[in-house]
Amino acid sequence: MNESTSQSKPTLLIVDDDALITDTLSFALGQDFEVRVADSRSHAVSLVRQMDAAPQLALVDLGLPPVPHRPDEGFQLIGELLAHSPSIKILVLSGQNEQGNARHARVLGAVDFIGKPCEPADLKARLFAALRVRAGELQLEETAAVAPDLGIMGGSPAIEKMRHQIAQYAAAPYPVLIEGESGSGKELVAAALHRLSANPGAPCLALNCAAISPTLVEPTLFGYGKGAFTGATGPKAGYFEDAGNGILFLDEIGELPVDLQAKLLRVLENGEYQRVGETQTRKSSARVIAATNRDLRQEILAGRFRADLYHRLSVFTVSVPPLRELGRDRNLLLEHFTRIYSRQLGTAPFRLDAEADALWERYHFPGNVRELRNIVIRLATKYGGQSVTAERLEAELDTQAAPPPEAAIPRDPAALQEIARSHLQRQANFCLDEILRNWEQSYIEAALKLTHGNISQAAKMLGINRTTLYSRMEAAAKDSSS
Repeated sequence: MNESTSQSKPTLLIVDDDALITDTLSFALGQDFEVRVADSRSHAVSLVRQMDAAPQLALVDLGLPPVPHRPDEGFQLIGELLAHSPSIKILVLSGQNEQGNARHARVLGAVDFIGKPCEPADLKARLFAALRVRAGELQLEETAAVAPDLGIMGGSPAIEKMRHQIAQYAAAPYPVLIEGESGSGKELVAAALHRLSANPGAPCLALNCAAISPTLVEPTLFGYGKGAFTGATGPKAGYFEDAGNGILFLDEIGELPVDLQAKLLRVLENGEYQRVGETQTRKSSARVIAATNRDLRQEILAGRFRADLYHRLSVFTVSVPPLRELGRDRNLLLEHFTRIYSRQLGTAPFRLDAEADALWERYHFPGNVRELRNIVIRLATKYGGQSVTAERLEAELDTQAAPPPEAAIPRDPAALQEIARSHLQRQANFCLDEILRNWEQSYIEAALKLTHGNISQAAKMLGINRTTLYSRMEAAAKDSSS
């Protein structure tokens, strides 16, 4: 096979610690795919970071070392691959094919789950089916065609508030911090800020801090001089220089190494930085927009994020609400994605029957918009032009997932009532006293862990006085012993 033919093949990353499986799959799939192989999560992440372009497809086993009897490493790898490139189509090929594992893998962003063993011909067909969904997923232009207001869909109060914030902050030259759960659409907010900025024609560069080796972050951001390190055969500009007077979007800013946070702080304070290996001070006029799915205030308390950098980044803050707080917006998104992917797949749109529609309304979407989109892709692929029953829909949902953490529950009364209604409908033998006791104990234990057992600091974090915390800890101890 000539080189041009080889280069035209889609790239497939296979991650499995069984050499017999990887060798067999490489042979069976090598004619149609450019295959790369890794035997662990760390090996896979390292391999992807070294590639010039992210693979279009990944075939991931859940049971990876050092704990091959559990799915934890595989689950974590799904998140890390999507953090590196949201357009990677991840299919899980695993012998740990319990329904709960399949559903959780899909919540995390996997587009398909295949139990071992699987015939190569069937596997190949499902890989090509995943490729039919256009790489890049939802394009901003597609969204704008349906929702011209900033390319962000929805009519809920939370979305309207977010649109108002974007319009307020876009033209200012100051940093913006975008906060939100994984899969909630933070990158769309960054794109909208750029579109409405004072200079929308200027560059808008993006760097995912979770998708690059820590040793490469500094030269990538600031550039390097000739001879700065092995392989630096000539000087190279970094993102701050290439962004000019445009925008530099730093996604997953909570992953930025602590030693580099001081250098980023310096750029934010006075625009000054130096290329790696040079002493010449350079100036940047780029505007920094950062995004995170972590609570940076908790990261500060844990010593993993600088307080001064947080305050510099959060001149303006935009909070992207989780999908469970958006009410009927989930139905708008359902219709929107159904239209897009039915058109891409060349099938008639599917429809939910009455019971499936009620289930859709109750579901809390722990994977947010990314999960909703992947559910629609699977339904459009399996049931194009058909009526989807509640049984069919439930097979695509992680209905066994725990309710959202209380820390993420909004203060808006209407949103709170919606979440409470959902919990009551899903949980049999509901006991309010027990639920409240469990939440209180969880918060107390979390505060004590974050403060390394310091009662005074834990009480301050919880917003109660020290004696109250003591009495509640004693009451919890009595309950557990009785």
